Amino acid sequence: MSQKIAPLSGFPEWLPAQRVVESHFLDVIASTFELHGFANIETRAVEPVERLVGKGGDADKEIFGITRLAGEDDDAAGGAKLGLHFDLTVPFARYVLENAGHLTFPFRRYQIQKVWRGERPQDGRFREFVQADIDVVGDGVLPAHYEAEMPLVIVDAFAQLPIGPYRIQVNNRKVPEGFYLGLGVAPELVVPVLRIVDKLDKIGADAVAAALVEAGLTDAQAAACLDLARIRSDDLSFVDAVRGLGVEHPTLETGLADLAAVVAAASEHAPGVVVADLSVARGLDYYTGTVYETRLVGQEAYGSICSGGRYDSLASDGRTTYPGVGISIGVSRLLHRLMASGSLTASRPTPTCVLVALAAETDRPRAMRLAARLRARGIATEVAPSAAKFGKQIRFADRRSIPFVWFLGEQEAPDSVKDIRSGEQVEADAATWEPPETDLRPALIVAD
Repeated sequence: MSQKIAPLSGFPEWLPAQRVVESHFLDVIASTFELHGFANIETRAVEPVERLVGKGGDADKEIFGITRLAGEDDDAAGGAKLGLHFDLTVPFARYVLENAGHLTFPFRRYQIQKVWRGERPQDGRFREFVQADIDVVGDGVLPAHYEAEMPLVIVDAFAQLPIGPYRIQVNNRKVPEGFYLGLGVAPELVVPVLRIVDKLDKIGADAVAAALVEAGLTDAQAAACLDLARIRSDDLSFVDAVRGLGVEHPTLETGLADLAAVVAAASEHAPGVVVADLSVARGLDYYTGTVYETRLVGQEAYGSICSGGRYDSLASDGRTTYPGVGISIGVSRLLHRLMASGSLTASRPTPTCVLVALAAETDRPRAMRLAARLRARGIATEVAPSAAKFGKQIRFADRRSIPFVWFLGEQEAPDSVKDIRSGEQVEADAATWEPPETDLRPALIVAD
C-alpha cells in the first residue's frame, strides 16, 4: 500500500545546490567569528522547560515540549519536562553557569546550531532553522565596549557574502525605559509598552497608539512614545533629537551615553551601515542594554535577519552574575530570502569534479585506483555507476553538472579527460592533471 508523502510546513530541507550555498555561508561566518577570537561550542538541543519559559515575547507558547511516546507515568502526568531550545542564548547562559570554573572570562563563544519554535510558519519564519550566534560574557562585569564590537563582527562577515545592502539598527533598552519612566509611565507597564512599540513596523503607528492607550497610557504619553520611536540617525544627532522631546530621567541619560558609544564606533569602522533606531526594542525580557536588528535594504518588510543585545542577569548562580552581549544571524531566514528571489544559487549541486568513465566492468578496479589518486590531490572524483556507452555516461555527468569525464586509456594509450561543456578533450595523467581553480569545487552564482 503506497503512502503519500507531504512536506511538513516550517521545517525546510534544502536541495543539494541550496545546501552548497548554505555550507558556503556557514563556512564564511564561522571563519569570521574565529578571526575575531570567538571559540566554538555546541550545546544540547533540549533544556528543562522551567528554564525556557518566562523569557519574554511569545517564547512560552512557542516552545516544543519533549515527551516519550511510551513515557513513564510521571512524564505523562506532569507534562513535558524538557523542551527544544528556541534560541541559543538561553542554553548558552546555562552552559556558562555549569562550566564557569573551566572558562576564562571575558569568554567569547560562537555557536552555529538549529533551534525550534512552534510559531505559525510563513515567509522566512520556520519552526526549525539554523542560527549563528556570537556572545561575550563577563564574570560579574562586562565593559560596554563589547556592545560596540558586536555589529562590527557582523559587518566583517557580511562583507564576504553576497547579501546586498543592509542596515544594522541599534537601540539601547535603557533609552525607551528611561523615557517612559520620565513620562510618568508606571514601572510595571514599561516592559508591556516596550513589546507594543516593538511591533511598530508590523502593525503601524495607529495600532500601536491604540494598544498603548488600552495598556493604560494617556493619549499624550502614547504620542510621546511614538515620537521617540520615530527617531533615526547614523550619527550622534539622535542624542539631541531625544533630548529635544523634553523628557528627563537618569536611566534615559545612561542609555543615550551607551548608545552613542556604539554608534560612534560604528561610524568609524562601518559608516552608514549601523543606524540608531529608537523604535527597536526586541521582545525578549532578558535584554537590558543595547539591542540590534538587521534588515535588508529595500526588503525591510521581511523583518530582521540578524538580531541580539545585552543581557545582565540571564546567567546567575546566586553568588555571581555573568552579564553578556550577543548577536545572532538567522541563517535559514536570510538564505530563504536570497534563494527564493533567484539571486543566489550554486554552480553545481555536487562536489564531484571528475567522473571516471567505464568501458567495461572489468575496468572498475583500475578506475577506483585512479579516483583514489585524484582524491589524494584534492580533486573530488567518483567512478561511473555502471559500464555503458560513453555518450550515456557523459549525459549522466551533465545531468549532475560534473564538469569533467575521465577516460581510461586502452593498453598502452594514455588516459584523457574531457570538459563536457566545451567538448575539449586532452591527454591527462592522474599525477599532474589539474582542473581550473573555478571548477575544483562548487561556487556561488550571484544573479545581477
